[in-house]
Amino acid sequence: MTRLFARMDLRVILIMFVLMLVSLITISGMSMKEIDDPLITSSVVHQIKAFIIGWGVFLLFAFIDYNKLREWTWILYALMIISLLGLFFTDAIQRVHRWYRIPFIGFNFQPSEFAKLIVVITLSWYLERNKAHSSSLKTALGGLLIVGIPFILILKQPDLGTALVLFPITLTMFYIGGFHKGVMKVMSTLGILSLLCVAIIFLGVVSHEEIKPYATLFLKEYQFDRLDPNTHHQKAAQIAIAVGGITGAGFRKSEFSGGGWLPAAFTDSVFPAFGEEFGFLGLAFLIALFYGLLYCSFQVTVVAKDLFGRLLGAGVTILLAMHIIINIGMMIGVLPITGVPLVLVTYGGSSVFSTMMALGILQSIYARRFMF
Repeated sequence: MTRLFARMDLRVILIMFVLMLVSLITISGMSMKEIDDPLITSSVVHQIKAFIIGWGVFLLFAFIDYNKLREWTWILYALMIISLLGLFFTDAIQRVHRWYRIPFIGFNFQPSEFAKLIVVITLSWYLERNKAHSSSLKTALGGLLIVGIPFILILKQPDLGTALVLFPITLTMFYIGGFHKGVMKVMSTLGILSLLCVAIIFLGVVSHEEIKPYATLFLKEYQFDRLDPNTHHQKAAQIAIAVGGITGAGFRKSEFSGGGWLPAAFTDSVFPAFGEEFGFLGLAFLIALFYGLLYCSFQVTVVAKDLFGRLLGAGVTILLAMHIIINIGMMIGVLPITGVPLVLVTYGGSSVFSTMMALGILQSIYARRFMF
């Protein structure tokens, strides 16, 4: 165990600690009710508990040989499907079926956060197992089925943002696994067309209202409304960043975000909330931390000693990257707001636990890069 710990990437552990500190600072500022409230609010206590449990999850998966995940693949996949189906037999929370209420410990469990990681594990196992026939149509159909079932179940919750995160993850892993070229071309074309549609709306080439009669033929109205670049949430996020200026208003001195004008200030909108308090320099520092985290994560893919490790490392890294890119993109007004959390900064237990599990798996791969 000591040998494995010595082989872990300490740069990643340091970045994780700093990101957690950013999270606690932002939550403290955004969750205070009065100006003389204590630094450690009830929300901060809740997040500290999540981080403590998260470190336990991280160490567990870092010390477990990632190759063991092959043996657990279908058990994890079956549990994921059962947990996603079970949501539809529970009471809705905030009018959607995304969470299980966990009594006694004070956390809500969101299966879709773990589903993304389990899909990565399952695809890594499947593509390695079928590497001799990776370009066949039969292998392609099997891979699409593995992703398609949780994708539909998550979409039905409804949770469009989480479902869409699966798309770039799947595309990347299919590419590394030498997937069927025809299927890859179709998926790439669909992805590019989707991005173009979002771009022409958010860049003002076509107005939101002009395209509505056509878009609502295959999107529900509330889903299409998220494509509106002029929603209160979109504008409030941009205002908060602008108000922060270069150096920010200071810790616990934000009047716009702290005054309740910014929706979901320490959940979905934690990026602009931090930006108002610490300005452009603070956001540049935060983005640099994310760059460091992703850089180290991509290195795991390079040094992995087998195909399973490379696929697993690539899938987990793209999973982290998509959360960062989508959350920041929707807060600066270039992507629709879909409720995707910002890695290790957004308030919430499920997001923290699934992220720490993912980072633990990466460390397991990295620590065993020279072990045969």
